[in-house]
Order: sequence, then structure tokens, then C-alpha cells
Amino acid sequence: MGFRGKFFFPMLMTLSLFLIIRYNYIVSGDPPLQQDLPGRRSFSSRDDVISSVKTPPKKTKRLFHTAVTATDSVYSTWQCRIMYYWYNRFRDEPGSEMGGYTRILHSGRPDGLMNEIPTFVANPLPSGVDQGYVVLNRPWAFVQWLQQAHIEEDYILMAEPDHIIVKPIPNLARGNLGAAFPFSYIEPKKYEAVLRKFFPKDNGLISKIDPIGNSPVIVSKNALMKIAPTWMNVSLAMKNDPQTDKAFGWVLEMYAYAVSSALHGVSNILHKDFMIQPPWDTESKKTYIIHYTYGCDFDMKGKMMVGKIGEWRFDKRSYGDKPPPRKLTLPPQGVPESVVTLVSMVNEATANIPNWES
Repeated sequence: MGFRGKFFFPMLMTLSLFLIIRYNYIVSGDPPLQQDLPGRRSFSSRDDVISSVKTPPKKTKRLFHTAVTATDSVYSTWQCRIMYYWYNRFRDEPGSEMGGYTRILHSGRPDGLMNEIPTFVANPLPSGVDQGYVVLNRPWAFVQWLQQAHIEEDYILMAEPDHIIVKPIPNLARGNLGAAFPFSYIEPKKYEAVLRKFFPKDNGLISKIDPIGNSPVIVSKNALMKIAPTWMNVSLAMKNDPQTDKAFGWVLEMYAYAVSSALHGVSNILHKDFMIQPPWDTESKKTYIIHYTYGCDFDMKGKMMVGKIGEWRFDKRSYGDKPPPRKLTLPPQGVPESVVTLVSMVNEATANIPNWES
């Protein structure tokens, strides 16, 4: 039967969470327990998990809710403020199907952005469970948010703090398909032997696992309510399996989402132009999101300095304990347009966000 989620999720977020962390059930042949969130209708494994989403008339907007998971660290906070600024800039522009916005704060307590950014406070995993891999809190935070929040939109965009929206985003999901960015380093075929622990052969070809993470992904709310608990359990199980943890490293949680989506029969339209990642992607004109996960290092002639600290650089990791200053120095001539656009957009945001401190 494969991994079908063997656990219930209690309404009270307490240390009873430990009860879900049991890994010997992953590929057992026992009938699966109900996986739906408390208070939700039960679905059988044969149900179409997004069958309740109505197909609207062509002229009706199919709004999606943008959800960003975050911590209360300075590093996360300044990225969230920039991300939210650009969401607001494009939300109501022609072509946009962006609806509401939520920062899902998985630090367990309110912080200083509660009045600036719509925020849902989620509990973190119990101490030690993430083993220092903080993104394990992401699927658990989504489970809590989906369980407790009132979400008006039928679709959800899962995004991250270090995303900058470049232009209005339409709903790229279609029918029973989600929409996702394909990552070159997510390679299900290469790791088939490892993934079969979580996606047994009874579930079909390994190619059913899309080369995606959970972000950026636009998916129906009903589908995500099915996927999220499995995503959480698979993430924890993978982290506690030494072979899998070693194989996947920092992208483990991404593989867990891809597996969980496949387990629930939710395939994705792969949009290469959904997102770019400077400096390796050099043009921003066709994209919807800039993901500034990599450092941008160049000499003063505009040549990339790979593996070295550049004479000119922008790297988010340089601002772990304080936000970047207003009016960052623009890159030298010859640097790719995507990097120039990134820094210019950071500068515009910081110039217009009140009480920006550095």
C-alpha cells in the first residue's frame, strides 16, 4: 500500500506530536488510518483529492492564497518584508490572480511583524526533532495552518521569504494539476533505490515523482490538505533514515514534498519560467519570481567570481544578524540583467518600507 499517512493530528499542538513520529509503518501492508485533518471530511484512497474544486467560467479569476513559512530571526524577517512589499505591488495589477497572503510563522510566538504582515503563528516541532534541519518545521506549520485558518481561496501558492515577485502572477494550475518549478537537482530516477522506501513499486513508476520541491508550487487547497500530513510524516521519516538523510542533505524536505504529492496522485505542470535563480539565470523578463538563494559575486569588470568573494557581491547570508542597508551599491557594468534587477528591487523595497533598519 505504500506510505499513506498512518497518523492522526490532534487539535491541541502539544508534545503528543511525538506520537506521530513512528517510522516502522511507512511501507506496511496494514490498512491506512485516516489522514485528513481534524474536522475535515474523510476521503478514501480512490477519491480525486481536488474533485471539489469547481471549474470557473473563463472570465472568473481563480484566486490563489500566497503562503510563506518563516521564523522570527532577523535573517528571515527582512526577507519577508521585502517579499510582502512586492506582493502588494503586483497583487491588484492586470493579469494577477493573487488573493490573500499569510506568513506562517513557525516560531511558536508572535513577533514584531504581526501588524505589518498577515501572520499565522504555528508551533515548531518539539525540541530536537528537527535535528538542526529547521525546514522540517515547514510541513508541520502547513498542517497547523490548513487545520486552523480560514482560507477563502481555492488554491494556494507556497512561496518563501527569499522570493521577489517580478510581475503579476496568474493561476498556473490547471484542472487536477498543480503548477511547479522544476529543479535540476531533484532527480527521482537517480535516487530510485532510496525513494522506493517511501514510494514503493505498487505506487507506480518513479517518474510519477516530479522534480520539484514544495515551493514555488500552486496547488488546490483541497489537494494540499491531503498532501500536507503525508509531507510532514515523509519528511520526518526521511530525516530519521541515515541513508536517505545522507543522500538528500539540505534538499530532503523538497524530495519529501515531491513524493507526497505523487502518493496522492497530484501531478504538476512544470513551468521553467516560474522562477529564476541569479546569477546562474541571467534574464528576468519572462519570469514571475526571483529566488535569491545563491550568492552573486563579480569583479569590477562584471565577470563572475565562482567560489570566491567578489569585489562586488550580494549574498543574503551577509545579512544574518541585520538587514541589508538601504541603497545597496548596484553591480558593475557587464553583470547579468537578473542580478541588476534583483538589487534594484531590493533597493526599491527598502526605500519604501517604513522603519527599515540596518
